[in-house]
Amino acid sequence: MSIIALYHIKGGVGKTTAAVNLAYLASRDGHSTLLFDLDPQGSASFYFRIRPGQKFRAKKMLAGGKKITGHLKGTDFDRLDALPSHISYRNLDIALDGMKRSKRRLQEVLAPLEKEYRYIFLDSPPNITMVSENIFHAADIVVVPVIPTTLSILAWDKLLDFFKAKNLDRRKIVAFFSMVENRKKMHQDTLERKQGDNRFLKTVIPYSAVVEKMGVHREPLPRFDHNSRATQAYEDLWREIKALKRLG
Repeated sequence: MSIIALYHIKGGVGKTTAAVNLAYLASRDGHSTLLFDLDPQGSASFYFRIRPGQKFRAKKMLAGGKKITGHLKGTDFDRLDALPSHISYRNLDIALDGMKRSKRRLQEVLAPLEKEYRYIFLDSPPNITMVSENIFHAADIVVVPVIPTTLSILAWDKLLDFFKAKNLDRRKIVAFFSMVENRKKMHQDTLERKQGDNRFLKTVIPYSAVVEKMGVHREPLPRFDHNSRATQAYEDLWREIKALKRLG
């Protein structure tokens, strides 16, 4: 089992879009795949047309075991399941604070799913919190979408500093440029400046209006638009990610 987290300190960078498309592409490759929507906004859950059970809450999720497996949802796509978000996830930090091994609780929750899934994708909430630290410990790879702008690069640098300060393994962090507009000089300059930075994957995801239509179709992009540049870019991104040595 490989756990792939999509994460960024700030929102609005294409994190959920990437999580949904990558999870779908993994399942399309024939792998049993789970998308775990940890963001209380629930956007990934919306895309897959799923809702949590009436009795599902943050505390039950953290309890793990049958309390989590009983709430896994099938999606409309073969080999792709999802664990939907719940608004109570906004209080996950509070729930984690009083637990033993509080920074590794998510890792313990996911461990029993090893026999069920080849890939687990985590759609992570923004900010650096106790939930984030759980994600950093649990994930084999932390994939960070970065818009080629000053503030997005600043947030990326802060994440690297945080990993260093907490003695976390920075080898598991990789980034890719997201929502890139070639007509913008700042975007072009940033891409050129980061050439040769081996933490950045080669694939660049272009800004595209077709990506916004995922919210209308409520499907991964490759399902309703096979030939767009954005679809091809996500397919290239998945090929790069699954080839990373840390995923085995």
